[in-house]
Amino acid sequence: MPQPPSVFSIVIPIHNEANFLPHALPGLQNELADLGVPVDINLVENGSTDGTAETAEAEAVGFPEVRVSRLPVPDYGTAMFEGFMEATGTWVVNFDIDYTSVSFLKRVLAEGGDADVILASKRALGSDDRRGYIRRLATFAFNTVLRVLVKSSVSDTHGIKAIRRDVIRELAPRVVSRKDLFDTELVVRAGHAGYRIAEFPIVVEEQREARSKLWRRIPRTLKGIWRIRKQLKSEGVL
Repeated sequence: MPQPPSVFSIVIPIHNEANFLPHALPGLQNELADLGVPVDINLVENGSTDGTAETAEAEAVGFPEVRVSRLPVPDYGTAMFEGFMEATGTWVVNFDIDYTSVSFLKRVLAEGGDADVILASKRALGSDDRRGYIRRLATFAFNTVLRVLVKSSVSDTHGIKAIRRDVIRELAPRVVSRKDLFDTELVVRAGHAGYRIAEFPIVVEEQREARSKLWRRIPRTLKGIWRIRKQLKSEGVL
């Protein structure tokens, strides 16, 4: 029997997650079962070397709402882009395998209203960010730089978000960033294009220690933001 159209298409980039998937995916599926609306999940494996794709496919057996896409190169932003463009749901949602929130989806259903983009902001009033001080400071600094250089209008561009599919179709092909900044540029472009953006507070509690070193990401992040600025200026957006 054909599956009903999804309300949420959840895109989860995965890279070298063979050990974590058997724990994380069943837990997410159990939570989603109580949501009460059709959902599909796209696990976008990208360049893994530990059997992540095979593990994901094994975990997805028996769950028609879960599928696995494969990309040959490890690139978080490209994985998100491909997953977003393949999505068919009314809302396209970005989760990480270790950072999900079904309560956020419930709030989108209850309060999404006329919004085009809804951000689970770690810095919105009412949020409870339980990460370490350094990571919280880095989030503040990152978004401050975005406000200054690319005139971002939101408090937090990076993390869980829900975007209407028609917005994805219009804006995602214009995004030049990949790696860490694809979703950031997408949100910045949505703001400049006049789309309605809402920010919901969220509880942030890491399920495991961060796998990437923050200090290693800073130089490429700053270069990436400057690249976004140059691109937006060349397009007459800034």
